[in-house]
Amino acid sequence: MSVAQFLILQIVAHLLTDFFFQTDENARSKNNLGFKSTFLKWHILIVFLLSWIFSLQVNFVFGALIIAVTHFVIDGLKIHINKHPKFGRYSFFIDQTLHLIILSAVVFLFKEYCGIQPLIEINIDEKYILGFAGFLICLKPANIFIKQVFYAYQIKTPENNDLPHAGKLIGILERLLVLTFILLNQFEAVGFLIAAKSILRYKDSDTLKTEYVLIGTMLSFGIAIIAGVIINLFNMH
Repeated sequence: MSVAQFLILQIVAHLLTDFFFQTDENARSKNNLGFKSTFLKWHILIVFLLSWIFSLQVNFVFGALIIAVTHFVIDGLKIHINKHPKFGRYSFFIDQTLHLIILSAVVFLFKEYCGIQPLIEINIDEKYILGFAGFLICLKPANIFIKQVFYAYQIKTPENNDLPHAGKLIGILERLLVLTFILLNQFEAVGFLIAAKSILRYKDSDTLKTEYVLIGTMLSFGIAIIAGVIINLFNMH
Protein backbone atom coordinates (compact mmCIF):
# COMPACT_ATOMS: atom_id res chain seq x y z
CA MET A 1 0.00 0.00 0.00
CA SER A 2 1.38 3.39 -0.98
CA VAL A 3 1.17 6.44 1.28
CA ALA A 4 -1.26 7.96 -1.25
CA GLN A 5 -3.60 4.97 -0.92
CA PHE A 6 -3.27 5.12 2.86
CA LEU A 7 -4.12 8.83 2.98
CA ILE A 8 -7.07 8.52 0.60
CA LEU A 9 -8.50 5.62 2.62
CA GLN A 10 -8.26 7.73 5.77
CA ILE A 11 -10.03 10.60 4.01
CA VAL A 12 -12.77 8.17 2.94
CA ALA A 13 -13.10 7.05 6.57
CA HIS A 14 -13.41 10.71 7.60
CA LEU A 15 -16.07 11.43 4.96
CA LEU A 16 -18.12 8.42 6.04
CA THR A 17 -17.84 9.36 9.71
CA ASP A 18 -18.52 13.09 9.52
CA PHE A 19 -21.13 13.13 6.76
CA PHE A 20 -22.78 9.76 6.31
CA PHE A 21 -22.75 8.17 9.77
CA GLN A 22 -24.42 11.08 11.52
CA THR A 23 -27.76 12.78 10.95
CA ASP A 24 -28.44 16.52 10.89
CA GLU A 25 -29.96 16.14 14.35
CA ASN A 26 -26.79 14.48 15.65
CA ALA A 27 -24.66 17.25 14.15
CA ARG A 28 -26.83 19.91 15.82
CA SER A 29 -26.45 18.08 19.13
CA LYS A 30 -22.66 18.32 18.85
CA ASN A 31 -22.74 21.95 17.75
CA ASN A 32 -25.09 23.05 20.53
CA LEU A 33 -23.83 20.94 23.44
CA GLY A 34 -20.16 20.36 22.68
CA PHE A 35 -18.59 17.94 25.18
CA LYS A 36 -21.98 17.50 26.85
CA SER A 37 -23.45 15.91 23.71
CA THR A 38 -24.28 12.22 24.19
CA PHE A 39 -23.83 11.60 20.50
CA LEU A 40 -20.28 13.00 20.54
CA LYS A 41 -19.03 9.92 22.42
CA TRP A 42 -20.56 7.57 19.85
CA HIS A 43 -19.25 9.73 17.04
CA ILE A 44 -15.69 9.51 18.33
CA LEU A 45 -15.99 5.74 18.70
CA ILE A 46 -16.99 5.57 15.02
CA VAL A 47 -14.07 7.86 14.12
CA PHE A 48 -11.64 5.52 15.89
CA LEU A 49 -13.07 2.29 14.46
CA LEU A 50 -13.33 3.47 10.85
CA SER A 51 -9.87 5.05 10.92
CA TRP A 52 -8.38 1.83 12.28
CA ILE A 53 -10.34 -0.45 9.92
CA PHE A 54 -9.54 1.61 6.81
CA SER A 55 -5.84 1.60 7.70
CA LEU A 56 -5.82 -2.19 7.12
CA GLN A 57 -3.10 -2.59 9.75
CA VAL A 58 -3.18 -3.51 13.41
CA ASN A 59 -0.36 -1.21 14.55
CA PHE A 60 -2.24 1.88 13.36
CA VAL A 61 -4.39 1.57 16.47
CA PHE A 62 -2.40 4.37 18.09
CA GLY A 63 -2.70 6.55 15.00
CA ALA A 64 -6.45 5.99 14.95
CA LEU A 65 -6.57 6.82 18.65
CA ILE A 66 -4.75 10.13 18.06
CA ILE A 67 -7.16 10.99 15.23
CA ALA A 68 -10.14 10.12 17.44
CA VAL A 69 -8.91 12.09 20.49
CA THR A 70 -8.10 15.21 18.47
CA HIS A 71 -11.45 14.86 16.69
CA PHE A 72 -13.14 14.76 20.10
CA VAL A 73 -11.36 17.93 21.24
CA ILE A 74 -12.11 19.84 18.01
CA ASP A 75 -15.79 18.83 17.95
CA GLY A 76 -16.18 19.51 21.66
CA LEU A 77 -14.72 23.01 21.35
CA LYS A 78 -16.62 23.83 18.16
CA ILE A 79 -19.47 25.26 20.25
CA HIS A 80 -17.17 28.14 21.22
CA ILE A 81 -16.18 28.78 17.61
CA ASN A 82 -19.87 28.81 16.64
CA LYS A 83 -20.52 31.58 19.15
CA HIS A 84 -17.55 33.70 18.08
CA PRO A 85 -18.80 36.98 16.53
CA LYS A 86 -16.17 36.97 13.78
CA PHE A 87 -15.32 33.34 13.10
CA GLY A 88 -18.64 31.69 13.95
CA ARG A 89 -19.83 31.76 10.34
CA TYR A 90 -16.73 29.85 9.26
CA SER A 91 -16.80 27.17 11.98
CA PHE A 92 -17.59 24.38 9.50
CA PHE A 93 -14.54 25.21 7.35
CA ILE A 94 -12.27 25.64 10.38
CA ASP A 95 -13.50 22.33 11.80
CA GLN A 96 -12.98 20.35 8.60
CA THR A 97 -9.60 21.96 7.86
CA LEU A 98 -8.27 21.04 11.31
CA HIS A 99 -9.52 17.45 10.96
CA LEU A 100 -7.84 17.01 7.57
CA ILE A 101 -4.57 18.61 8.69
CA ILE A 102 -4.33 16.32 11.72
CA LEU A 103 -5.37 13.27 9.70
CA SER A 104 -2.70 13.98 7.06
CA ALA A 105 -0.03 14.64 9.69
CA VAL A 106 -0.78 11.36 11.47
CA VAL A 107 -0.62 9.41 8.21
CA PHE A 108 2.73 10.86 7.13
CA LEU A 109 4.29 10.58 10.59
CA PHE A 110 3.10 6.99 10.87
CA LYS A 111 4.58 6.18 7.47
CA GLU A 112 7.86 7.86 8.45
CA TYR A 113 8.35 6.23 11.85
CA CYS A 114 6.40 2.96 11.69
CA GLY A 115 6.11 2.13 8.02
CA ILE A 116 3.03 0.97 6.16
CA GLN A 117 2.53 -2.77 6.59
CA PRO A 118 -1.10 -3.67 5.77
CA LEU A 119 -2.56 -7.03 6.72
CA ILE A 120 -4.19 -7.15 3.30
CA GLU A 121 -2.31 -5.82 0.30
CA ILE A 122 -4.80 -4.05 -1.93
CA ASN A 123 -4.06 -4.14 -5.64
CA ILE A 124 -6.34 -1.24 -6.49
CA ASP A 125 -4.87 1.75 -8.29
CA GLU A 126 -4.91 5.02 -6.35
CA LYS A 127 -7.06 6.64 -9.04
CA TYR A 128 -9.96 4.29 -8.32
CA ILE A 129 -9.81 4.94 -4.57
CA LEU A 130 -9.55 8.66 -5.27
CA GLY A 131 -12.48 8.38 -7.68
CA PHE A 132 -14.56 6.71 -4.98
CA ALA A 133 -13.70 9.56 -2.60
CA GLY A 134 -14.66 12.05 -5.31
CA PHE A 135 -18.09 10.49 -5.78
CA LEU A 136 -18.59 10.46 -2.00
CA ILE A 137 -17.81 14.18 -1.84
CA CYS A 138 -20.39 14.86 -4.56
CA LEU A 139 -23.13 13.40 -2.37
CA LYS A 140 -23.99 14.73 1.11
CA PRO A 141 -20.66 16.53 1.81
CA ALA A 142 -21.15 18.83 -1.18
CA ASN A 143 -24.71 19.69 -0.10
CA ILE A 144 -23.48 20.63 3.37
CA PHE A 145 -20.52 22.58 1.94
CA ILE A 146 -22.83 24.66 -0.28
CA LYS A 147 -25.20 25.30 2.64
CA GLN A 148 -22.29 26.48 4.78
CA VAL A 149 -21.05 28.80 2.02
CA PHE A 150 -24.48 30.44 1.95
CA TYR A 151 -24.36 30.76 5.74
CA ALA A 152 -20.82 32.18 5.75
CA TYR A 153 -21.72 34.85 3.20
CA GLN A 154 -25.10 35.48 4.85
CA ILE A 155 -27.04 34.57 1.73
CA LYS A 156 -30.64 33.99 2.77
CA THR A 157 -32.79 31.25 1.29
CA PRO A 158 -35.74 32.70 -0.66
CA GLU A 159 -39.00 32.33 1.27
CA ASN A 160 -40.65 30.71 -1.73
CA ASN A 161 -37.91 28.14 -2.12
CA ASP A 162 -40.11 25.24 -3.22
CA LEU A 163 -39.13 21.60 -2.79
CA PRO A 164 -35.77 22.11 -1.01
CA HIS A 165 -35.20 18.35 -0.82
CA ALA A 166 -35.77 18.07 -4.55
CA GLY A 167 -33.15 20.78 -5.01
CA LYS A 168 -30.65 18.77 -2.99
CA LEU A 169 -31.36 15.66 -5.07
CA ILE A 170 -30.98 17.63 -8.30
CA GLY A 171 -27.65 18.94 -7.04
CA ILE A 172 -26.41 15.44 -6.20
CA LEU A 173 -27.48 14.06 -9.58
CA GLU A 174 -25.89 16.90 -11.54
CA ARG A 175 -22.60 16.57 -9.64
CA LEU A 176 -22.49 12.81 -10.19
CA LEU A 177 -23.15 13.31 -13.90
CA VAL A 178 -20.56 16.09 -14.23
CA LEU A 179 -17.89 14.09 -12.40
CA THR A 180 -18.64 11.01 -14.51
CA PHE A 181 -18.44 13.03 -17.76
CA ILE A 182 -15.13 14.61 -16.74
CA LEU A 183 -13.59 11.26 -15.82
CA LEU A 184 -14.70 9.97 -19.24
CA ASN A 185 -13.27 13.13 -20.89
CA GLN A 186 -16.71 14.05 -22.20
CA PHE A 187 -16.40 17.77 -21.58
CA GLU A 188 -18.99 18.61 -24.24
CA ALA A 189 -21.59 16.75 -22.18
CA VAL A 190 -20.73 18.93 -19.17
CA GLY A 191 -21.35 22.06 -21.23
CA PHE A 192 -24.63 20.64 -22.49
CA LEU A 193 -25.73 19.86 -18.92
CA ILE A 194 -24.92 23.40 -17.74
CA ALA A 195 -26.80 24.88 -20.69
CA ALA A 196 -29.80 22.62 -20.13
CA LYS A 197 -30.07 23.60 -16.47
CA SER A 198 -29.72 27.26 -17.37
CA ILE A 199 -32.72 27.03 -19.70
CA LEU A 200 -34.84 25.18 -17.16
CA ARG A 201 -34.01 27.15 -14.01
CA TYR A 202 -33.24 30.76 -14.90
CA LYS A 203 -36.62 31.82 -16.30
CA ASP A 204 -37.87 32.78 -12.83
CA SER A 205 -38.78 36.47 -12.54
CA ASP A 206 -37.82 36.53 -8.86
CA THR A 207 -34.32 38.07 -8.89
CA LEU A 208 -33.45 36.85 -5.38
CA LYS A 209 -34.42 33.29 -6.19
CA THR A 210 -32.60 33.42 -9.53
CA GLU A 211 -29.38 34.62 -7.89
CA TYR A 212 -29.73 32.00 -5.15
CA VAL A 213 -30.11 29.22 -7.73
CA LEU A 214 -27.24 30.60 -9.82
CA ILE A 215 -24.83 30.66 -6.87
CA GLY A 216 -25.87 27.18 -5.79
CA THR A 217 -25.50 25.84 -9.32
CA MET A 218 -22.05 27.36 -9.79
CA LEU A 219 -20.88 25.94 -6.47
CA SER A 220 -22.37 22.53 -7.28
CA PHE A 221 -20.80 22.30 -10.73
CA GLY A 222 -17.55 23.74 -9.38
CA ILE A 223 -17.20 21.03 -6.76
CA ALA A 224 -17.71 18.26 -9.33
CA ILE A 225 -15.39 19.89 -11.88
CA ILE A 226 -12.59 20.44 -9.36
CA ALA A 227 -12.94 16.84 -8.10
CA GLY A 228 -12.80 15.54 -11.68
CA VAL A 229 -9.77 17.65 -12.61
CA ILE A 230 -7.86 16.54 -9.49
CA ILE A 231 -8.62 12.87 -10.18
CA ASN A 232 -7.56 13.23 -13.84
CA LEU A 233 -4.35 15.02 -12.84
CA PHE A 234 -3.63 12.23 -10.37
CA ASN A 235 -4.10 9.69 -13.16
CA MET A 236 -1.39 11.40 -15.26
CA HIS A 237 1.32 10.59 -12.71
